[in-house]
Amino acid sequence: MSKRDYYEVLGVSKNASEAEIKKAYRQMAIKYHPDKNPDNKTAEDKFKEAAEAYEVLSNPEKRQRYDRFGHQGVGGAAGGGFGGGGMNMDDIFSQFGDIFGGGFGGFGGGHSRGRRVTKGTNLRVRVKMTLKEIANGVEKKIKVNKLVNAEGVTFKDCNQCNGTGQVTRITNTILGQMQTSSPCPACGGDGKIIDKKPADANSDGLIRKEDTITINIPAGVEDGMQLSVSGKGNAGPKDGIAGDLIILIEEIPHENIKRDGVNLLYDLYLNFVDATLGTSIEIPTVDGKVKVKIEPGTQSGKVLRLKGKGLPNIQGYGKGDFLIYINVWTPQELTKSEKETLEKLRTSENFQPKLSGKEKGFFDKMKDYFN
Repeated sequence: MSKRDYYEVLGVSKNASEAEIKKAYRQMAIKYHPDKNPDNKTAEDKFKEAAEAYEVLSNPEKRQRYDRFGHQGVGGAAGGGFGGGGMNMDDIFSQFGDIFGGGFGGFGGGHSRGRRVTKGTNLRVRVKMTLKEIANGVEKKIKVNKLVNAEGVTFKDCNQCNGTGQVTRITNTILGQMQTSSPCPACGGDGKIIDKKPADANSDGLIRKEDTITINIPAGVEDGMQLSVSGKGNAGPKDGIAGDLIILIEEIPHENIKRDGVNLLYDLYLNFVDATLGTSIEIPTVDGKVKVKIEPGTQSGKVLRLKGKGLPNIQGYGKGDFLIYINVWTPQELTKSEKETLEKLRTSENFQPKLSGKEKGFFDKMKDYFN
């Protein structure tokens, strides 16, 4: 099932400001909050959809990639292992400190207690790809050194806040009693503290370990594009949410073929005889050699088009073309017999440039001018 446009989800225009995006998300989060819509699967789906849209559009870097490449640019490839579609409820509620200025409450449900779920940091890796891999998509296994939860580490609820992550204070004022909440100083708002941990784990219960991750990179990616693998970054402190793995695409230049967006370009150099008499010649493509027919009398500068033999559009809008640029090569060294043969042909009518009436008129005027 294809995803809806993130701007459409939040009901904002594509040039909406950061404040407008935040306001729209806040309104939708309140409207479809699970505590306000118990046992309502449709409301829950809309709640998650809005959170995913905000997670991308509130981040300038992700928003720029989304505007340029759509869902693919932020990992929206169906079945590809990328993107915000893997957000869970803890991940979503971890956003609310920014949106609602502290604990998100007021509905009385289990999510309103304000416990902060800390997300681990993202990892960035550079993946080199050949033109053939880009044309067809590829599965790659990459090794990353990242923070993971240590074996044997256990957590317990913080004694000071009873696992809520918030401490509440009641202050008497001239207007009556006021209740305020703030992150628990003992656990930092996590609601959990470490009960037991191995000696090699850090204070958050994490150790550094090498991990092999399999990623599916869709066809049509570009040099410099970034893709996100949800939940494959560093583990979150104190049993928090794992960060993301950011994949930076680096395209390895092909020795013969150049890329222009979804089109592929190839310079074909023909000798004078082949261009004159015509021939069939093999040229390299990303998927192997193909034979191309050269018509007799082919001129230098002509472009042959192999329709649909370029790269796929990452948004799924078809494929580009393979363009062959003809260059007729003029020999610089000739034998005596070769020169004699060409001298005989020099004055032949068929060896004179065939000009259109307009071109001939131009050259005649130029001759008159210089004479």
